[in-house]
Amino acid sequence: MKITKIQTSILRIPEDDPLADMPEEAGRLRPIVILRMQTDSGLEGIGLTFYGGAMTGTLRSAVDELGALIVGDDPLRIEAIVKKLRLAGGDSAGPAGIFTLALSAIDIALWDIKGKALDQPLWKLLGGSRDRVNTYASGSLRRGLTDAQAATAARRLVDKGF
Repeated sequence: MKITKIQTSILRIPEDDPLADMPEEAGRLRPIVILRMQTDSGLEGIGLTFYGGAMTGTLRSAVDELGALIVGDDPLRIEAIVKKLRLAGGDSAGPAGIFTLALSAIDIALWDIKGKALDQPLWKLLGGSRDRVNTYASGSLRRGLTDAQAATAARRLVDKGF
């Protein structure tokens, strides 16, 4: 199996927060970079990443540029692809920044393809050694909230089991 096409788009979704019900700004939209990775076998992997604001287009370009480097590669060789992309990123391929955000969309799409190809859920592909995992919802405690809003959001999250 080979990767044949990388296609990205920007999807603007409402920034509502159903977990803590604490939006920073009513009616605000959050831009998400969506990646569709196609293969010669007909399987498609979907990945996504988020930065927000004026950097969304830059993030989309980063996904496009990294994705172009792996067209023709075997999507089931995830670790080899990640290594190839890290080497291509040079010194900027550290554990943060726009490179890591772009790589995350590719990684998600690759795992989506692998799960579909092997007809296995992701939790089994990753070992499936636990039947429970702790969850967190730190995304609901965003920077734009006042102290009072953050306290209210945190209380709501704790009440819901996070």
